[in-house]
Amino acid sequence: MRRPIVYLIGTGPGDPSLITVRGLRCLMAADVVLHDRKVDSRLLRYAQPQAERIALQAVAPHTTEHDAICLLMVEKVREGKVVARLTVDDLFLFGSSGPEALFLNSEKVPFEVIPGIPAALAVPAYAGVPVTYPGAGETVVIVGESDRTATSPTDWSRVARLSGTIVCHARAERIADVAQSLLSHGRDASEPAALIFSGTLPFQQTVDGTLEAIAARARDTDQAGEGTLVVGNVVRFREHLQWFDARPLFGKRIVVTRPKEQAGELIELLEDLGAEAIEAPTIRIVPPEDTGPLDEACAKASSFDWIVFTSVNGVDSFMSRLLAGPRDVRDLKGVRLCAIGPATAERLERHGIKVDLVPREYRTEGVVAALRESGDLRGNRILLARADIAREVLADELRRSGAQVTDVVAYRNVPAESRDDEPDVYRMLLDQKIDVVTFTSASTVRNFVRILGAEQAADLLKSTAVACIGPVTAEAAELFNIRTTILPELYTVPGLVTAIVRHFAGVPASGPG
Repeated sequence: MRRPIVYLIGTGPGDPSLITVRGLRCLMAADVVLHDRKVDSRLLRYAQPQAERIALQAVAPHTTEHDAICLLMVEKVREGKVVARLTVDDLFLFGSSGPEALFLNSEKVPFEVIPGIPAALAVPAYAGVPVTYPGAGETVVIVGESDRTATSPTDWSRVARLSGTIVCHARAERIADVAQSLLSHGRDASEPAALIFSGTLPFQQTVDGTLEAIAARARDTDQAGEGTLVVGNVVRFREHLQWFDARPLFGKRIVVTRPKEQAGELIELLEDLGAEAIEAPTIRIVPPEDTGPLDEACAKASSFDWIVFTSVNGVDSFMSRLLAGPRDVRDLKGVRLCAIGPATAERLERHGIKVDLVPREYRTEGVVAALRESGDLRGNRILLARADIAREVLADELRRSGAQVTDVVAYRNVPAESRDDEPDVYRMLLDQKIDVVTFTSASTVRNFVRILGAEQAADLLKSTAVACIGPVTAEAAELFNIRTTILPELYTVPGLVTAIVRHFAGVPASGPG
């Protein structure tokens, strides 16, 4: 049995993937998630769908708001809930979790402290700056500065005289004061320094130079949020150890219009290459209005010569209905299976089913050609389990080849519901803050246009690169006067990402194949 408890979780410096394994496990187990507004919203994907989510202002200890947070945690635990309290950075390094833990202890409420990776260490590493290095600074001093009136003000005369590396993670407006305080108390003006904003995030900005130059830069910055100042000889290593902002898609904002449930692979690939993936799903995948025809097809699955799957969604929908009743994968024994591409084939393999045929060209016309090459189709019974809006080309061409085709709706594409917490893609396009908009199906194009309006979509995308996963999707875009800038050679998600990288590297496409 799970006992009611509060997990105090440090989520790290910003990048949601830097949460610890233990922190992620506890987040996934929580009934209630309390999170600072600065916690990356992508972390909330891992909470249980039914978990209560409560956004909190980041507040100082010993304030009325902070007391209210503490009382809320106690209340939820006494209701028998498991509570995950998410805080950016580390919990006990200049944070407010110490007072929270003491309060929970005084109320005899069970709690666990799960440390986070401190920004003072992680952010310099993402900038290519090791905070210590043999022979170049083996001591590190971490200075905490805030907007609150400190009961023990920093003794800058002592800090300035310390040898080694000085790191200060603070609000942007405080960074200039810190740099100037070091200079005013005797720190060498020519000492190497680096100033990092939005550390560990795809839009991280790093400036390096002398301490004097960085102090001036900090005074003139219009950056909001928090920054990290690093002072010491270790900053010289950035020239050789820079990696995060050297990735091929670093700083690029790329819109992902794929359904939220399927966008994970594309988002992960883009983010691994340095891009900021903007989630803006235009469609949702839902069951058919009438599941009768699909259930009937599942009941007589063994009677077909071929079952053709043209998407991962088709596989998921068909298998869920097949396995929902008394039948299982043994009903597919002797039936040959065709998958339109490797991703669809891989989804079938997750069910322990090997695919007999994957066409060389991952599109409807390729499926038709591959099936014809496999043998005489006359009299073959072929099942198509597809979307409600699938093109009729596949069924028509197979019938022309003499096949008996059963075409059933396995799932429906419906417009995605807009949510208040989603990015304003229209405004970002209008302000030219988007580098690429990706489309992975004709339906994502149609619904993108429906959301923005036909004229607005065409106009806004004139100055933005458009990446379509294949020619069918590109043709759908062309119908709305949207020109495809990026078309991969392989019509897959990895192929699409490769084409985007080549586009920004200035490598001309060699054409689809």
